[in-house]
Amino acid sequence: MPWIQLQIPADPDTADQLEDLLMEMGSDAVSMEDAADQPLYEPDPGTTPLWSQTTVTGLFQSDRNIEQLCSDIRDAWHQQTQQSLAEIDVSLVEDKDWERAWMDDFHPLQFGERLWIVPSWCDAPDPDAANLLLDPGLAFGTGTHPTTALCLQWLDGQDVTGKQITDYGCGSGILGLAALLLGADHVIGVDTDPQALEASRDNARRNGVEDRRLDLYLPGNDPDTRADVMLANILAQPLISLAPRLAELTLPGGHLVLSGILSHQARDVMAAYEPWFVMDEPEQKEDWIRLTGRRKGG
Repeated sequence: MPWIQLQIPADPDTADQLEDLLMEMGSDAVSMEDAADQPLYEPDPGTTPLWSQTTVTGLFQSDRNIEQLCSDIRDAWHQQTQQSLAEIDVSLVEDKDWERAWMDDFHPLQFGERLWIVPSWCDAPDPDAANLLLDPGLAFGTGTHPTTALCLQWLDGQDVTGKQITDYGCGSGILGLAALLLGADHVIGVDTDPQALEASRDNARRNGVEDRRLDLYLPGNDPDTRADVMLANILAQPLISLAPRLAELTLPGGHLVLSGILSHQARDVMAAYEPWFVMDEPEQKEDWIRLTGRRKGG
């Protein structure tokens, strides 16, 4: 059975109201997506930001009269807001096993020569490689975003055997767990979100490393253990603020790897770390930058 799909452009002031209206009109599912390829950065506490241009999509049963449905939505919107709803894009979408279709979109991903990210429903393409079991769609990162991919590629190209690693802003734990599978001795993960720490623990259990080489902390509770490799895939402004702390936690001669930085932000972030690190030239993937450096004094 096909579905009637209605898509309506919105802004942050109208998106939630449109979502409620479509549900009131009998939509079986409502979603929102970015209509202008606009990244959302870290929100202020207590806020839930939306894109400046948002598409609100509702799915309706195919037995509905499309013209009447659109007319009813426009009338209800005008009654609520005293404004006209000019554009409703209508299409028919085929019914399918949506969960199966979603899973079919994701396959094992290779980063460099040795490292793979493997969804739980897939076999590892190379059983002898460093295979990190991690499912896509998690809130805290699974390697598909350029910022994470840049860090994974760097890790794959390094000899981290026996090294002490810190993953500051660990999210799903993907970078720290990859380092462990590549031979690191111990990882400290730090994140402001307790749910991220729980996600890291769950992924560590799935990959068989939770009991021996991974310790997780909220900021302020983390130890002063100094790292051979400091990883921080966050965002530019937090990275700038954290520069003294991350420098303090990196051994002389140790590596620094920073990501989550847009290309126009790279020089400002580099300048924040140059008092402590010899910084390399940026590496870019799409609009995103990875910065690396070596701690002075080694």
